[in-house]
Amino acid sequence: MAQVEKRGGLLRKSSASKKPLKEKVVLMYDEIFTTEDPSKCSPRFWEELFLMKVNLEYLEGKLESLDGEELMKIKDNINCLFQHCIQALGEEHPIRVVNALQTLCALIRGVHQKNKSTSGFDIINMLMGFDKAELCMKNLMESLDSLLCAEGSESLKSLCLKLLLCLVTVTDNISQNTILEYVMINSIFEAILQILSHPPSRREHGYDAVVLLALLVNYRKYESVNPYIVKLSIVDDEATLNGMGLVIAQALSEYNRQYKDKEEEHQSGFFSALTNMVGSMFIADAHEKISVQTNEAILLALYEAVHLNRNFITVLAQSHPEMGLVTTPVSPAPTTPVTPLGTTPPSSDVISSVELPLDADVQTSNLLITFLKYSSIVMQDTKDEHRLHSGKLCLIILTCIAEDQYANAFLHDDNMNFRVNLHRMPMRHRKKAADKNLPCRPLVCAVLDLMVEFIVTHMMKEFPMDLYVRCIQVVHKLLCYQKKCRVRLHYTWRELWSALINLLKFLMSNETVLLAKHNIFTLALMIVNLFNMFITYGDTFLPTPSSYDELYYEIIRMHQSFDNLYSMVLRLSTNAGQWKEAASKVTHALVNIRAIINHFNPKIESYAAVNHISQLSEEQVLEVVRANYDTLTLKLQDGLDQYERYSEQHKEAAFFKELVRSISTNVRRNLAFHTLSQEVLLKEFSTIS
Repeated sequence: MAQVEKRGGLLRKSSASKKPLKEKVVLMYDEIFTTEDPSKCSPRFWEELFLMKVNLEYLEGKLESLDGEELMKIKDNINCLFQHCIQALGEEHPIRVVNALQTLCALIRGVHQKNKSTSGFDIINMLMGFDKAELCMKNLMESLDSLLCAEGSESLKSLCLKLLLCLVTVTDNISQNTILEYVMINSIFEAILQILSHPPSRREHGYDAVVLLALLVNYRKYESVNPYIVKLSIVDDEATLNGMGLVIAQALSEYNRQYKDKEEEHQSGFFSALTNMVGSMFIADAHEKISVQTNEAILLALYEAVHLNRNFITVLAQSHPEMGLVTTPVSPAPTTPVTPLGTTPPSSDVISSVELPLDADVQTSNLLITFLKYSSIVMQDTKDEHRLHSGKLCLIILTCIAEDQYANAFLHDDNMNFRVNLHRMPMRHRKKAADKNLPCRPLVCAVLDLMVEFIVTHMMKEFPMDLYVRCIQVVHKLLCYQKKCRVRLHYTWRELWSALINLLKFLMSNETVLLAKHNIFTLALMIVNLFNMFITYGDTFLPTPSSYDELYYEIIRMHQSFDNLYSMVLRLSTNAGQWKEAASKVTHALVNIRAIINHFNPKIESYAAVNHISQLSEEQVLEVVRANYDTLTLKLQDGLDQYERYSEQHKEAAFFKELVRSISTNVRRNLAFHTLSQEVLLKEFSTIS
């Protein structure tokens, strides 16, 4: 106890014979922590308490220092303090309101810390008492709602959101936080929307509001009807949706800016010179050193908006006026490191600025472009658990986008062309692409570039099978749209084909190691079926007849890889092992690719022999291909343009539960004492009327 008092409650030390003095507020707290009613001897006790500057550290420490039995003895006083805090929220004078809000934060956190192992019901009883809980929480939520919607102090609104975040995140698993039942019944959804739709309040509180909404949406989302899910799914107010999109875009944009700054620091520093001197041996290490903490909290908000609300899809392509062409921020962004999962909001300086455009004549960025850039950074390194989760969530968001008809319409719109400067992983065998050479193309090209980049850069020992499957699924869904709507996209398809063939080669060369952990035939089948999609329907969506010829050239050129794959799956499908069925599916899927190879290879060899050419050029091979299409027989394969739609509840529930647990833990960690400091708040209310 002495240590807590020394840290939080003492004013000064005098001579050794005298006891140090305590702040008056600490003495008042001590009275609450007795079994007597403090207002018996001092009728104005509660009135005076909320005029005193809160000592959060002492109050929380005191609660934590008591054992369960001691806490039960003072339960009536704790209930009384909680109720008086709620009453004080209705006071006219803001200082009382500020102190009441902060006291509530300390009470909620202190009692929860003490009762980690007990059920939520015990905590409700300890804070409010079962008999008064419903009315208490109703009054609390109504007061918070009024403060958030009022024209008054921005600092008060900020503190209300901090209290709500404190309330939501006191347990790691928010679905076990029974107090949230009252937050479901007494909804603050409209107050959150008002913050997002009103530019001044959005700039101040948008980040906290969006994170709060993302967490509330995840409360018992699979077990019961969550009103926040229902309400979010039907929001159609343009200003609100754009406001939410802007907050997300700014947070992701700030991450991109931090990464770019760190990258430039490394390139211009000593490390860069050292790397150049010894070659590219340390490129991977350099990349890891410039990683910036990911922001899963804001990414979760983007996912929920895209997944639940079809109207939000329009926001992805919306250029934000506030995200205009800005040079540099007026003052430097804070250098304080962001905790894992990036739950610290961007500074207000950052919120008024945006990522820089590549050139002065390029259009303003939009949320989708910012998200694709963010994805290109976090998906580079999946060895770290947080970045692996971030990469997975990015791919899930892209899956939802790739399934949406309206999203596909603007992704493929020839009139919406952008230069999207994706981050590319440093690799020894390729040069860094010059930003200025980027062409203006429909946004789907950037999505495909991102998928190709992932395929090429993650063929490694710790093979991220799940991410590869999702990546191939995104490509497949985009192709299904192109086939259905006959969109002839001018894209360098050869890069995709080459990446897919190299991935097949990697699977084959690491068969033994990978089969010990993964069913590689699922992925191999998806890759082969992508080629089947191009072979069967390519004439409806490839940009030119010559593109279709190039597809055949690529299959013929890399025939050895397909032959090796066929040998591998044939071997495993004829054995009575565990992979028999999975391998036989790949065997059947290869029928048309093998038909193409077996049909054209003899013709090419014959052409070379007749013309006495040892090595045919690409044009000569293409000439043979074009001359022999008529005699090629292919089988019609069913279901190539069909796919199973994304379903969160059945397949992703475990991932999201764990993700939300991580975010909750880190949001709580970021609600440290300094974020609840009174100094800023009391400047606003420096005079007591």
